[in-house]
Amino acid sequence: MRSALRTHTPARVALRSAGRSLATSEILDLNWSLAQARDALHTPLSLATLVPSCIAAKWTPLRTHSAARDRGEYLRRPDLGRRLSADSRDALTALDAKPQPLAIILADGLSPLAIERHAVPLLLALRALVPEIAAAPLVIAEQARVAIGDEIGELLHAQLALLMIGERPGLSSPDSLGAYLTWSPKTGRTDAERNCISNIRPEGLRYPEAAEKIAFYLRAARQLGRTGVDLKEDSLLPSGER
Repeated sequence: MRSALRTHTPARVALRSAGRSLATSEILDLNWSLAQARDALHTPLSLATLVPSCIAAKWTPLRTHSAARDRGEYLRRPDLGRRLSADSRDALTALDAKPQPLAIILADGLSPLAIERHAVPLLLALRALVPEIAAAPLVIAEQARVAIGDEIGELLHAQLALLMIGERPGLSSPDSLGAYLTWSPKTGRTDAERNCISNIRPEGLRYPEAAEKIAFYLRAARQLGRTGVDLKEDSLLPSGER
């Protein structure tokens, strides 16, 4: 019964015991998972890995940084991760960007590893469904929180912002990716004004399924002119079918 349960979930169920304590193997496994989660949280984003992957996928990324100076400050001061540094803001302003249908932001978040592993494969899966995203500007944001996408999208005059970010590491998922879509991004938007697709990784929501969900929200947001609590998965159905 114990082994059967564990074949259905990566969660810690039916743990082996030794007397009144956990078995040594279970304790070692827990410590290993904790170490992976800690490493995912503290290890900086590898631009040497991510930038060439973006270029190989035919995107030339713009690099930006939040107001948090380093990883330690980022973890202590969430507010600084929600806004751009002065230098990054000036650099995007100087672009004098024309209005864009979509801006794509890759933010390291609480698991830079998730961005390194999953962002480009997900973008490629999405581009197969929505070819026009190939023309969207792509911005890498270091030491970033979700809300930084609002400021970046606003400076790029984007109709929609698609932000991919490393989610908080868990004991079974140190590299989970989240995707957030925000209509008419601008500083001050709230989480209620965006849609989220979570747990994107081969062991969770796989790239093709995640890309289908994102493609739906992109289409629905443009048709309805909104995202967030006003945009549900049945929003495009006739009112009588909801």
